[in-house]
Amino acid sequence: MEYQDEEFEAETFKDIDLTDVSFKNSRFIDCDFENCNLSNVDLDNTKFQDIRFKSCKILGLDFSKCNDFILAFGFEDSFLSLSVFSNKNLENTDFTNCQIYDCDFVNTNLKNANFENSDLKNSLFQNSNLSFTSFKNAKNYDINPNNNFLKKTIFSIPEVISLLNIYDIVLE
Repeated sequence: MEYQDEEFEAETFKDIDLTDVSFKNSRFIDCDFENCNLSNVDLDNTKFQDIRFKSCKILGLDFSKCNDFILAFGFEDSFLSLSVFSNKNLENTDFTNCQIYDCDFVNTNLKNANFENSDLKNSLFQNSNLSFTSFKNAKNYDINPNNNFLKKTIFSIPEVISLLNIYDIVLE
């Protein structure tokens, strides 16, 4: 199946290996990706509108190349690694029950985003809006409160203590 320069609406992609496929200049509207491998997919000028990724492997994707017009997607029970979400408006985006390793969220609007029950090992948050974002029961995040906007951001104990990492202090 060809995915470049195409339009897909209200389709479900299930149990498909899309490794190294190009979504360049394509438009996906109200689609579900379930148990798919999306490693190294080319997202140049891809339009994602109301897309759900569930139980997917997402490796090496540069979401910063996506078209900004009505960009909306969410992730559940997925593995995301080495992916870039920088310079995007991802307000109200769900990243629930995910493993999010080595991903970049630089200059990203994540207002009202949801990272509940996710593992954010080695992911970078810098100059991002994290107001009203939930990190409830999330772990392994390293967020510098001096380099991100935090207002009514939700954290759980004991992981919230990691916000003090930048101060080189000793807690007993």
